[in-house]
Amino acid sequence: MTIRITTGALVLLTFGGPDAGTPAHRERDTIRLVARLRVARAAATATTIAGDRVLIAGGMAEGGAAVRSYEVFGARSNTVVTVGDMGEQRVGHTATFLPDGRVLVIGGYNGAYLKSAEIFDPRLGRFAPAGTMREGRSGHTATLLRDGTVLVAGGIGDGWTFLSSSILYDPRTARFTPAGPMGSARESHTATLLLDGRVLVTGGHRGRRERIIVYASTEIFEPARGRFVAGPTLGTMRHKHDAVALADGRVLIMGGSDPRDRTRSATTEIYDPSSNAITAGPAMRLARYKFRDTALRLRDGRILVGGGGRYAEVFDPKANAFSTVNGDLGRDYAFASSTLLSNGEALVVGGYDDSMRNSSGIWRFHE
Repeated sequence: MTIRITTGALVLLTFGGPDAGTPAHRERDTIRLVARLRVARAAATATTIAGDRVLIAGGMAEGGAAVRSYEVFGARSNTVVTVGDMGEQRVGHTATFLPDGRVLVIGGYNGAYLKSAEIFDPRLGRFAPAGTMREGRSGHTATLLRDGTVLVAGGIGDGWTFLSSSILYDPRTARFTPAGPMGSARESHTATLLLDGRVLVTGGHRGRRERIIVYASTEIFEPARGRFVAGPTLGTMRHKHDAVALADGRVLIMGGSDPRDRTRSATTEIYDPSSNAITAGPAMRLARYKFRDTALRLRDGRILVGGGGRYAEVFDPKANAFSTVNGDLGRDYAFASSTLLSNGEALVVGGYDDSMRNSSGIWRFHE
C-alpha cells in the first residue's frame, strides 16, 4: 500500500439543540477550521488524558510506513503542546485509557507484527515498556473490562496469519495471560463492552484478495468464564465497520464494505442483549467503511459518527434517525481516530482519502 500525504485541517463541529432542523439535516450544525497537527497520519490512535489533552500516537505516514512519533493536542488552546516518540513505530495498534489515567498501547505493525506493549504516563510525559505478548498482532481489538484488565482479541500475526486467540493484560502486573479463543479468526472486527461486563464481537474477515471471507457472525466474551460463546447472526456480512454502545445497553452496528471494498454500506443493525437478538436499524446518511472506533456516544445519548466519510452525522436514539452536519469536510477520510473530551465535545483526527492522501486534520465537535 502506498500512502501520499497532504496537509489537512482541524475543524470545529458545532451542533444545535435537540429540536434544531429535521432528521435529514440540522440547520445550526456548522464546521470551521481551527488548527493543524504536526504530522499528517492515518490509522493513528487518539486518547483523551488529563487536562483535556489528547494523545495522538503512531499511524501511517508517507509511503505507508508506520509512525513512531506521538503528539499531545491541547483541547483548551487548540494547539499541539508536546511531540515525542514511542519505543517503536506502530500502525494497526490499539490504545486503551486505563483507570489510573495512563494509556496502554498494544501491538501493531512496522514491517514485523509487534509483540510489545507500551504505556504513556501523562505525569511523566513519556512512554515506557509494558510487557510482551507471546505472538505479535495487528488489527486486533482491545477492550477495558470491569475488573481493570484489557481483553485483546484477534487480528493478524506473522505470515499474515489471521488470529482467533485472545489474551488478557493486567496493568497492575504488566503481564499478558491467555484467555479462551474466539470461534473464528477475525480481523477488522469490532468489540463493544456491554452493560453487564461482557464483550460483543461483531463481523470482521479472514483471508486475502480472492480468498477473503467476511463474517456475519458475532461472539460474546464472558469474563467470568474467560471464554467466547456464539452470538446471534448479523443480517449483513460486515468488516471495516463500527459498533458503539447506546445508553440503554443496546449496541448500534454500522456500515462496512463488501469483501473487495468496491461497495460501502450505509445500513445499520442494533443488538439487544436483553433478547440476544439483532434487528435492522435506520440507514446512515452516508455509506461508510474503515471507521472502527470512531463512533462516540455523547452526553445526551446521541452518537457522533465522524470517520469513514466526507460528512459527519449524528444518530438520535429517541428519533431512531441519523442527521448530517451542515458543512463539508472536503474528502472521505478513512482510518480516522476519535475521542471524547471531558466537556462533552469530541475530536475526530486524521485519516486518508480515496486517493490515499493523508490528512493532518482534527475535527472538533460541540453539542
